[in-house]
Amino acid sequence: MRSILVLFSILLVLSSCGSSSEMPTTSESTKNFTYLALGDSYTIGESVSESERWPVQLTQKFRDSGYLMQSPKIIARTGWRTDELLAAMDEQLGEEKYDLVSILIGVNNQYQGRDLEQFQEELELIIQQAIQRSKNGADGVFLVSIPDYSVTPFAQGGNVDEIAHEIMVYNERCMVTSSDYGVDYIYITDISEEAATNPELIAGDGLHPSGEMYRRWVERIFPQVKGYLNE
Repeated sequence: MRSILVLFSILLVLSSCGSSSEMPTTSESTKNFTYLALGDSYTIGESVSESERWPVQLTQKFRDSGYLMQSPKIIARTGWRTDELLAAMDEQLGEEKYDLVSILIGVNNQYQGRDLEQFQEELELIIQQAIQRSKNGADGVFLVSIPDYSVTPFAQGGNVDEIAHEIMVYNERCMVTSSDYGVDYIYITDISEEAATNPELIAGDGLHPSGEMYRRWVERIFPQVKGYLNE
């Protein structure tokens, strides 16, 4: 009987060791992580509830995975271009550094027909400041691609082919610039394009993503950034 109990105890220990590999370590799980989200209407979640915003959903995803995480600090507003985001960052950011920093910006530069080179210059400044505000430098920052709104009801009646092409050009700049600074680039534009045949991915305003689309983004983003908090 004693041999059986010893064997059972060994098996129990081995089983618990195997399952722990799926969770954060003790030091990670007790640390209260911080997250800074920078952007425009897509980041603030225009036309969806606060809980449906993708930075909030991403935070909840971390919590559900065993991480202690504060609510995200969001610096974003509907209609902001890169220059307006930069101005807000100067006003609202202090010396605090964050475990995770996200950037999603540029659609209003495209929509308003702003100069592409100006966008490039200001995007670089945003990335530089994001890296400075990251506890892990470039390794704690990621840039999300610009959604393609040409498939939305809002864009119908306009030149949807031109919109799609310009979004592609802007995203190419985002991809190259993020690579230049060693920042991860996460492409979600293909998900936004599914709204052409799936109206559930569009919010009630006929332009912005729904909470379901944001959920889809988070399903893609989370596996690529969860390692940031383990470093």
